[in-house]
Amino acid sequence: MLATLSRTDRLMLALGALLTVFAGVTRYVDINSVLAFIVAGLTIAALATLVGRSVDQLGERLGAGATGVLQSALGNLPELFVCIFALRAGLLEVVQAAVIGSILGNLLLVLGLAFLVGGLRHGTQRFDSERARTINAMMLLAVAAMLIPSLTHAVHTPAASHEHALSDIAAVVLLVVFACSVPASIRKSADESAAAHEASGEGRWPVWLAVGMLAVTGVLAAFVSDWFVHALQPAIHSLHISQAFAGLVIVAIAGNAVENVVGIQLAARNQADYALSVILNSPMQIALVLAPALVLLSYVVGGAAFTLVFPPALVAVVIASVLAVTLVIIDGESFWLEGAALLGLYVVIAASFWWG
Repeated sequence: MLATLSRTDRLMLALGALLTVFAGVTRYVDINSVLAFIVAGLTIAALATLVGRSVDQLGERLGAGATGVLQSALGNLPELFVCIFALRAGLLEVVQAAVIGSILGNLLLVLGLAFLVGGLRHGTQRFDSERARTINAMMLLAVAAMLIPSLTHAVHTPAASHEHALSDIAAVVLLVVFACSVPASIRKSADESAAAHEASGEGRWPVWLAVGMLAVTGVLAAFVSDWFVHALQPAIHSLHISQAFAGLVIVAIAGNAVENVVGIQLAARNQADYALSVILNSPMQIALVLAPALVLLSYVVGGAAFTLVFPPALVAVVIASVLAVTLVIIDGESFWLEGAALLGLYVVIAASFWWG
């Protein structure tokens, strides 16, 4: 297998393995919590780089849609594990903020950075507006369905007293919708099929190697993200950070490090279609899969019960963010100033949750 990889790829693989071992040692050996936090963060970044390399290998073969679905599914594994561990510990507020924070982080932070970096390097970037509108429409509908239990609770409708039952119904419906969306998401266009044929020559990884690398690095990122959050707990208390801010910003960024790195890398390489697919598929899968799965899994894992009833402030910011992104991508073009505006909105939202 190593003979198939370039020298740079082998160095990246060795660095990722070394950091993973070091992160494991700092997690289970009594050592400075700040050092454990830094090592875990560096390890997540290294694993995310390996995922990015694998996505780059798969992109021209599978097409933007299939690559985005696959990468987002593996990239959200750390978030799922972190939320399960937090629910078992009774940290419901952290989980609620982390779910919404993951959506906001991808829509505003990662997409904003991708537009900013890609725009500064390549000027105006253009992408498949039809695919972008489809993904965005699915995301808008998924987020709306996910937030309906919150709205019924906020306006005190008769359904408000049945938030668990309504959340269960919404969770099942969202999972079914996701299953129905997969065939359309992974279908390749004629141009992508031609590009895949041209990319089948020398210098490319075998498909089994790229998929295997994605799977292994995704699973390792799940474990390392747990170690990262474990090391973060002392910092939350010493820095007097609220649970809401920790979940909305810190846990969300750590759990979505894969998308953070990959999306920006793809935009920097002027692969706008792949970047947009990877970035937007992630929040869509959080609304269609992660949040519903947590509703159902909370009955099994123990600890706090998770429903789709979120605090009004979280509901308001996620709705505003989805609408803002819809307006930005509807024309099929991105400019660096649009990225800067999305980043500015993210900073304001994050600052508003600093105190809880």
